Amino acid sequence: MPRSNHPRRRTSNARGSSKSPGRGPQGGGAVDEDGDGFDMNRARLGTTATESAPDGVWAVRTISAGNAQKSYTCPGCHRAVPPGLAHLVVWQEDAMFGAEAGLRDRRHWHSNCWRGRSYRYR
Repeated sequence: MPRSNHPRRRTSNARGSSKSPGRGPQGGGAVDEDGDGFDMNRARLGTTATESAPDGVWAVRTISAGNAQKSYTCPGCHRAVPPGLAHLVVWQEDAMFGAEAGLRDRRHWHSNCWRGRSYRYR
């Protein structure tokens, strides 16, 4: 069955504001700390996926073209990741000096460079 392009209906809660059905802490939506509104920053940044590889456990976050604001150097090909190009931000979750050190050492990769990277152990 094809997906409809019509927007979903909004239902009203007791306070009179509209809320999309199935979007809350249980529905997987982005909710702010108070639980009463939509956290745009979390929705904009997306979720972080975890990938396990021979060289460790990696956290991978997709950055959309609209959110790519700065220029970076890809560690896979050593070329620029220009502003406005969708790419990945990657950091090691099981870093030697802890999770905070891994987050500080995060790198911006081209999507193809990350997928095609090789593991050199010889």
